[in-house]
Formats: sequence, structure tokens, C-alpha cells
Amino acid sequence: MTAALFKGVITALITPLRDGKVDEAAFTRLLERQIAAGIHGVVPMGTTGESASLHLDEHKRVIDLCVQVAAGRIRVIAGAGSSATDKAIELVRHAKTVGADGALVVTPYYNRPSQEGLALHFEAIAEAVQLPVLLYNVPGRTGVDLSNDSVARLATHPNVVGIKDATGDLSRVSWMRANIGGQFDLISGDDPSYLGYHAHGGVGLISVTSNVAPEAMVALHEAAAAGDYATARDWQDRLIGLHRALFLDNSPSPAKYALSRLQLCTEEVRLPLAPTADVVKPAIDRAMAEAGVG
Repeated sequence: MTAALFKGVITALITPLRDGKVDEAAFTRLLERQIAAGIHGVVPMGTTGESASLHLDEHKRVIDLCVQVAAGRIRVIAGAGSSATDKAIELVRHAKTVGADGALVVTPYYNRPSQEGLALHFEAIAEAVQLPVLLYNVPGRTGVDLSNDSVARLATHPNVVGIKDATGDLSRVSWMRANIGGQFDLISGDDPSYLGYHAHGGVGLISVTSNVAPEAMVALHEAAAAGDYATARDWQDRLIGLHRALFLDNSPSPAKYALSRLQLCTEEVRLPLAPTADVVKPAIDRAMAEAGVG
């Protein structure tokens, strides 16, 4: 495979809220912290950004703000998925208009299309807008699994440049390496299994944990990328508790709780999400301490 367009640690940014509105000052602080930590890219308005519950104008504003603040210093891959193809096209078109580097497009959720429907959905988006598209496969949330064969079909389109694979199935990356030629970026969407994904040939991770511990996640990736798996395993051991703690309640509530402990934003989430339950907060605190955060 040729050089990756998107690689390294790419943070799936939370969207900070205050009094029911997007907290733009907190968003800017969080993004500057990510850049200072050496993060390779960010995804605003992905799953972790509560894209499913923000209004369309809020969604577009967050993408616009992210591109403005990043100012070309890191890659910005705009979350642009929808269960309706025309809405996804609108979001990808907006991402291109404001200067995002690419779009992360999730498989349509709730309506559970066939593999043919999924392929036609992504092909329509890729044809409509000249912007690099990362496929996003997360069957645990969407109720549909984009098959390996469908990925291989879509990889032949010049605007489809890679996949965020959040299945946790490490065999998929090996299959894709063996069956997809040319440039196709294999990006994990699962923090706990990323080290294994990288060992199988992945080039990056779209991470929830890096919201909280960006320097540590960059260190893990860079050690793995250098072939120093002993050091990478040390970082993995240090971070594994935090990887798991950030999913002890409905994500991104635990990440927002952790960031509130660092005084970077409020814990506020938007319904139907609820704030992190008090019963799991001590486990998140312990995991942060074990990871050396805060």
C-alpha cells in the first residue's frame, strides 16, 4: 500500500456544552490542548461529539470552528454521517466548503440497509463531493455491519480513502491488507485493541481516550510506529484501565466527566444521554490516576 493520507492518533472530539448550548470557548481550549500534545488529527461531530443529538446548524458550526482553530496545523476529518443519503451529502459538502481535510461517514443507522444499499449510499456520497471519505463501520451502534467485500468494492472509488473500523475484529485489517490495493488507510476505532490493530497493519486510531490523555496516546502510537512494541505495550498497560473506564457509562459522558475533573469543560451532555452515574466516577478517577492524567 502507498503512503497514508490519514494516520496516527486522531481524536474523536467531544462537543463541550454549557447551559444547553455548544461552549465554543471550551471547544477551542480542548482543541488547542490536542494540538499542543502532538495529536495528528481530530474528528469533530463524530459519535463522541454527540452528532446524533445536535441540531444541523450546531453541527455545521462545530465543523467550521474546528477548521478555523486548527488552521491547517493538524488534519480535520469532519463527522458527516446520516441515515439519509441526501443529508450525509449535505454534511460532506459543507465540510468541503469550510476547508476540512476529509469526511468520516458512518454506515446509515436504524434503517439497516442491505450491503447493496450501503455500497450505493457511499458511492452516491463519493460521487457528489470531491472530498476524501473515510468509511465508518460501527455495527454495535448502527445495527448494520459493512462487510469486507463491500469495503473492497468501495475502496475502488478514488474519493474513498480508508475506513474507521470500530468492530474490534483484528482479522479484518489483515483481510483488507491482502485484498485492497493502492492507498487505503486502515484506521482503528477501538482504543483497547489499537495496539493489536497496528501490529496487523493499521496506520492509525480515531480515539476517545486521547480526549483525556492525548500525550500518552501519541506516545503509544509513535512507539508502535517505530517498531518498539515493548515500549508500546508499557503505554498500553498504563492506559488500558482508562480505555475501559471511558465506556463504563454512555459515551461520551465518562470522557466529559474526566475532562471536567481537569477543569477543561462541564460534564453536560444532551438528552437522551445522561451525565455519568456517580457510582462509576471513582473508577474513572482511579483510571485517570493510573494513566498519569491530572
